[in-house]
Amino acid sequence: MRSVFFTILLFAGAAAAQSGRIKPSETPTPNPRLRPSVIYAPTQDTKTPDPSNSRPRTAASPTPTPKSNDEDGVVKVESTLVPIPVSVLDADGRAVMSLRLADFDLKIDGKPAQISDVARSETPIRLALLFDNSSSVLIARDFEKEAAVRFLKRVIEPDKDLAALFAVADTTRLEQPLTKDVSSLVRAIEAFPPPEGATALLDGIIEVADYLKERDGRRIIVIVSDGEDTISDLETTLEKVVKVLQVTNCQVFVVKTTDFENFKRTGERKGNANIRALEAERRMIEITTQTGGSVYSPIDERELDDAFRQISAELSQQYILSYYPDDDPSQRGAFRQIAVSVKAKQNLSVRTRKGYYVRKR
Repeated sequence: MRSVFFTILLFAGAAAAQSGRIKPSETPTPNPRLRPSVIYAPTQDTKTPDPSNSRPRTAASPTPTPKSNDEDGVVKVESTLVPIPVSVLDADGRAVMSLRLADFDLKIDGKPAQISDVARSETPIRLALLFDNSSSVLIARDFEKEAAVRFLKRVIEPDKDLAALFAVADTTRLEQPLTKDVSSLVRAIEAFPPPEGATALLDGIIEVADYLKERDGRRIIVIVSDGEDTISDLETTLEKVVKVLQVTNCQVFVVKTTDFENFKRTGERKGNANIRALEAERRMIEITTQTGGSVYSPIDERELDDAFRQISAELSQQYILSYYPDDDPSQRGAFRQIAVSVKAKQNLSVRTRKGYYVRKR
């Protein structure tokens, strides 16, 4: 499969003011047929900020320790802060925008943990778009490319964000390195060759995560694929992929093309449920659930465009919880479960990553 995976992830310091990624008027009305199925641990010792201010705000950035330069002169820092991106939706699938620090409850391994701060998602994005360009995704390709171009134009703020483009089939190819120049990304998408070959999707996801892991900011991967994998290395298991994504603090969104392809062929949303298709669906749900993302399964051009629009809106409407762990040094490399809930609120859906790994020094 050749896919291009859009990735943005994480932040190394904290967030700036409320995101202006999408103007309020552009926030999409959730399509009930397109509801999602359903971080970041930079590295530098800092003092826990005063949590007395309960309103979502720009978190105070820790004193940076320059490490090396990212693309376009972005300086990398290290911090022990674990930023936790959280999406909160009401019963109609609309983002809940009015929550404060006191409204959130955080548990680590089932035990109450202190949230040092809550901020809105102004932290720069480092996004990788991974396109499946294998022979299994032929019908939807032209419109997928058009929708991806619109998505990039909506989500990337050239003054701070960077995006890269990958294609996956038998192998994974970096079609466009991280750049703030949307026109370069558009040209790379338009230059895609016709889909062909088998699909090494799991190998491709690991390659994209490795590409993003040294980049400061919210690391986001957007996969456009049917989710099937036919040729990845036998050692590249789903469990390995999920661990790599957690260790590298990547949040994953999937625009699954299976239903689109079926609808174009048969007029039905669902096709024949063969074992490979069911496995692909479970795989994509597991990856997104574990990293705090979601799966969208559009059936036509309108829903496909809506899927990209909703991902763009979610990235602009996330809360970022700041957690400073006090992990036992003897547990380095261990996995810590994250659970986030909203107090005294009914019928809300809270989505976030399922855990983080204690840093190895």
